Amino acid sequence: MIFEDLPTTPTSEELIDKAFSRAARAGKAKGGLEAQQSMLQTAANIISDNLENVVTAWPDFAYEDDVDPFYYEIADAIVDVDRLRQSLSETMWASRKAREIHQEYQPKLRKTDIDTARKHRKQAFARLADIVEQIDDELLYINESRNDLRDLPEINPDEPTIVVAGYPNVGKSSFVNDVTNARGETASYPFTTKGIGLGHFERDHIRYQIVDTPGLLDRPPQDRNEIESQAVSAIEHLADCMLVVLDPSGECGYPLESQLELRDAIAAQFEDVPVFTVANKIDRAEHWTADVAADYEMSVETGENVETVLDAAVEAIGYEPELPFEE
Repeated sequence: MIFEDLPTTPTSEELIDKAFSRAARAGKAKGGLEAQQSMLQTAANIISDNLENVVTAWPDFAYEDDVDPFYYEIADAIVDVDRLRQSLSETMWASRKAREIHQEYQPKLRKTDIDTARKHRKQAFARLADIVEQIDDELLYINESRNDLRDLPEINPDEPTIVVAGYPNVGKSSFVNDVTNARGETASYPFTTKGIGLGHFERDHIRYQIVDTPGLLDRPPQDRNEIESQAVSAIEHLADCMLVVLDPSGECGYPLESQLELRDAIAAQFEDVPVFTVANKIDRAEHWTADVAADYEMSVETGENVETVLDAAVEAIGYEPELPFEE
């Protein structure tokens, strides 16, 4: 996953202490003017290199090749991507500024007396410290963003994906567990109260993802907050097929009318992918409150038609893997 290997970002105080302590050791290894030059070069290099490494460790949010739209939207739902990009830009500015200070002062440390050289080196150190302190807030925000994003569960946007939606207790999680090895496998997002269910299965040597989204696609759009709505927008980039599971018996605690309204809202939002209405609990059809014009009926409890539903989703996706170029 693109965020999991992001390194810890140092605070301005940590970076300044590191640079100047290393510089002091470098100066002790030499003498006279050479010591002052070595101290300045060491401090400037550590500051510049560390700040540049902070920036280059991150993907470039300006280019889709670096960040898939799914992860871009997820990141923007968790952190402010625009602010993060600005913080990274300011950090790169500080990296370049440290090199400029080194280039400005290094000539002053040659062909002069030791006291004057020491004075110029101290001036350069003061300016280096000032530059790093100027971006203290930026470094803190970058590290906060790193902590918020690095533990996101790995969902592969390139794999064909079935997203399961519907009100709580209609059988979504049981369906995902039944058709995959997902039992106990959940993906934790900071904007969900429950872990997103994530499983995999194979058809014709092709691996499919199937995702259950409690806390996001289990209630009407108007009940979602802004972050949750943006997360749903991210899932639009992920889904290749949507299964909206209903419980026509109403045992889930939600009337069928409300379940159908949620289905219609989901179908409207995910208009670019196939959306199937799946009535669960066919084994309890005598308790259904009304006839449901569902695309499929199944019972996760007994297994009836479960594979039929899954096969229909696979066929609707129509995924064909890219083959190596053949002449």
